[in-house]
Amino acid sequence: MNRNPVSSGSRSRQPRESSGKPTSLENLYGVLQFSVLLALFSAPGCVGTSAQSRNQSEGSYQLMAPGELQALPSKPPDQRVAYGADASQYGELRVPAGPGPHPVAILIHGGCFKAAYATLRDLSPMGDALKEMGVASWNIEYRRLGEPGGGWPGTYLDVGRAVDHVRELADKYPLDLRRVVVVGHSAGGHLAMWAAARARMPKGSDLHVTAPLPVRGVLDLAGPVDLTANIRGYEGLCRDTVITDLLGGTPGTVPDRYEQASAINLLPLGIPQVLLIGSHEEFVPRPIAETYVRTARMAGDPVQLIVVPDVGHFEIASPSATPWPRVASAIRSLVDGKLP
Repeated sequence: MNRNPVSSGSRSRQPRESSGKPTSLENLYGVLQFSVLLALFSAPGCVGTSAQSRNQSEGSYQLMAPGELQALPSKPPDQRVAYGADASQYGELRVPAGPGPHPVAILIHGGCFKAAYATLRDLSPMGDALKEMGVASWNIEYRRLGEPGGGWPGTYLDVGRAVDHVRELADKYPLDLRRVVVVGHSAGGHLAMWAAARARMPKGSDLHVTAPLPVRGVLDLAGPVDLTANIRGYEGLCRDTVITDLLGGTPGTVPDRYEQASAINLLPLGIPQVLLIGSHEEFVPRPIAETYVRTARMAGDPVQLIVVPDVGHFEIASPSATPWPRVASAIRSLVDGKLP
């Protein structure tokens, strides 16, 4: 398939998945585009039909499929380091050449919070690109739905523990603890925003820790900032009850968990925040991102929304796609504590 989703010439946008349950990983990620189209045309009321109709009037674009993101080549990391005893509690460290100390980007992959859908391999190419531009990366894995300990609170505790592990990495590698940022894509974007807000966890919370590692800024690549705002839409695209499974209930049954997990409820974060989405984003509708930006600014936080034209959910995580200069610029600015 064409890995340049915005190459010149005639392009046709492929709709996303239907709203039924997946029978295998291939039915969600990496499925042949013909099969996706067939499923969408044959399933009444399915997610993606409205997007297809919009494209008939707005023009067509060939969007990157999830399998294309996962197929991008990457180099082996410099080190694979465990931050816990579980098989999913580890990360890949990439460190630029030179004496340092180097700024650090903590990378958190997405995949609908499910172990079956994605791994840290998705952001390995980004780690390679960051290394080339002089930024170290700590690309983390964590327990997800479908694994023992995944969900509430294990998924969040793993992310927090992995973030704090950068302190130990800095004892062995030339990393600058004063210039650490968190970058997440999709579900990982949600976790990145939460990681940036960890200091605001109330005492007595399952997620509270003392002295979490301070971060300089956060870049959310199409990750949910308010878990209550789009549950039906997000779960429809993920084709599973991933939000309610992640938190162990609905906003009505476990409201405190939704409060503690959603960045919009934890403002002000006290650091620069960048939300970056494509103009064809479906997982995080633009009005939700705009609401977050207004709320964060009212709370006194520096925040910026970047909308990249003619791309969807997966191009923004690819260092070989057109949004990469915007992503790289945001990371460069955030490690210095500034908005791009």
